[in-house]
Amino acid sequence: MIMSLEDWLKEGRLKGHKTSAREVAELLKLVNRDLADSAIQELSADRRFATAYNAALQLATIALHAAGYRTAKSGHHWITLKAMPEVMGPEFRGRADYFNTCRSTRHVTDYDRAGVVSAAEAEEILKEATAFKSDVIDWLKANHPHLLR
Repeated sequence: MIMSLEDWLKEGRLKGHKTSAREVAELLKLVNRDLADSAIQELSADRRFATAYNAALQLATIALHAAGYRTAKSGHHWITLKAMPEVMGPEFRGRADYFNTCRSTRHVTDYDRAGVVSAAEAEEILKEATAFKSDVIDWLKANHPHLLR
């Protein structure tokens, strides 16, 4: 069953939220830091992957906030990514699914064991997160230009 933003509001997984250009700018600073850090080749592939994943999560959070929502319960990574195509449009479903798969990998590498991620996987998520940043900025320009400084 596909859940809607309204369903998640009723369940208490989402709450209404009014964001600001300042909040978006601060989240974009996190994104830029994490994209830069995940490009540092001397870091482990696991760490580079987790850091690029965090950039993607913050980008999805920006979209969610711009649309007037924030997460309200545990599982905020999952709900943020699942809400992405509902907020940004169905063309983002594939990317949301990809980042959701990455969420599971990031969980394993952060909490269970090291050496899970290959260098190629770290490069792939960095590439995807970087492209997603461009898409989110374009989406903001088209739909919420007042949130960009």
